[in-house]
Amino acid sequence: MSIKHHLTACTLGVSAMLSAVSLPLPVQAVELVRWERIPLPVSLHVGEERIVFVEKNVRVGFPPSLNEKLRIQSTGGAVYLRAESAFPQTRLQLQDVESGEILLLDVTATAGKGALEPVRVVYSGEVSTQRDSQTVRRSGQDGGTAGNTAPAAAGTGERRAKPRYPAPLPVLLTRYAAQSLYAPLRTVEPVPGVQPLSLSLPGTLTALYPSAPLTAQPLAGWQAAEYRVVAVKLTNQSAQKVILDPRQLQGQFVSATFQH
Repeated sequence: MSIKHHLTACTLGVSAMLSAVSLPLPVQAVELVRWERIPLPVSLHVGEERIVFVEKNVRVGFPPSLNEKLRIQSTGGAVYLRAESAFPQTRLQLQDVESGEILLLDVTATAGKGALEPVRVVYSGEVSTQRDSQTVRRSGQDGGTAGNTAPAAAGTGERRAKPRYPAPLPVLLTRYAAQSLYAPLRTVEPVPGVQPLSLSLPGTLTALYPSAPLTAQPLAGWQAAEYRVVAVKLTNQSAQKVILDPRQLQGQFVSATFQH
């Protein structure tokens, strides 16, 4: 693939390589909450997006009072919420498109700095809130949604069966990243267990492709199991055409894919 002067290429694969090796990139904290037929509170900061992983394809209903105040997108078992202005506690109704089951969120938006961690809804077992290297746990009570009639056995949350993937996970992660960047949200194919990464990388990766006059800027990252993928934007700083060669990338990666 070639990059002409100032033409930007988003190298998924440059990220995918970061993904497949277990590089020591910190994983963004995820707040776990258990659905027990009680509306779940979700706080938002104005101007920042927060993701709620419900692990179900849902339709989102909201009152007219939130028009032009809250942007809502739902795809692949995740609901993306972005407050455009502050508003008091307001209820959202999430309906499972397959079963018709209803899940309720009480959403509030206030002025605040920085993005809040994603929220993951669980339906049985133990609930834990993970922040940095510390984990605070509380045991869930019996009950929950229909179908969870038996009490969860001790340690069930920690011994969940690993998800089965239809293809090698690095392939799925790379495809997921490409679709997330280029495709409409409704068309993004879900990957079990995928979650966004909080990148602790410099704004410019000076040593990633040192053999050509390129700037490399990290855009976004995702993780599933032990694999991570990071999307990086490459920009040609010269007037000459540059032929990209993944063998010239510097780092310990499993795979690399160039997109444009």
